[in-house]
Amino acid sequence: MSDAQHTEHEVHEGPIKTPKQLIATVVAAFVVPVIVIILLTNYVAFDKKQGAGSEGMGAEAVARRIQPVGSIEIKDANDASALKTGEQVFQAQCAACHNTGAAGAPKFGDEAAWAPRIKTGYEAMLGSALKGKGNMGAQGGGDFSELEIGRAVVYMANKAGGKLDEPKAPAAAASGAAAASAAK
Repeated sequence: MSDAQHTEHEVHEGPIKTPKQLIATVVAAFVVPVIVIILLTNYVAFDKKQGAGSEGMGAEAVARRIQPVGSIEIKDANDASALKTGEQVFQAQCAACHNTGAAGAPKFGDEAAWAPRIKTGYEAMLGSALKGKGNMGAQGGGDFSELEIGRAVVYMANKAGGKLDEPKAPAAAASGAAAASAAK
């Protein structure tokens, strides 16, 4: 059976029969994928973009982009009406620690804790408040002036049994000295 010869010759033909069809198929094999890739890229990557005449170049939009990062506020130290009271400074700056005794701060109104501090005097307590002491950070150069910090120190000390006089504004002290010398 293996000796049997096949006399029929099987013919295998493809769809391409002429050289012209071969060239067209090769060109299409390269051009069609390139066109598909370009179309997909355009579909995915390119969105509607606003032109140069859009509102992005308007005065308001430009002003938002170039607005200053910070600002400076100048306070008049001689303006007594702008100065905060000792209680206001205490509530804003000091109450967080002195109301609870956090970080070793003497509690507000605790006469036993404040008595040794009051004995050192106003200047020593003000120096501690401005420069910082123990776990308390320096308050000088912050949101409040030295006079306002002094008022807060007197407020806390007086609520703990001290009898300190509230510091006066520089203009009031100067006008008081001028009035005293004029009275002589």
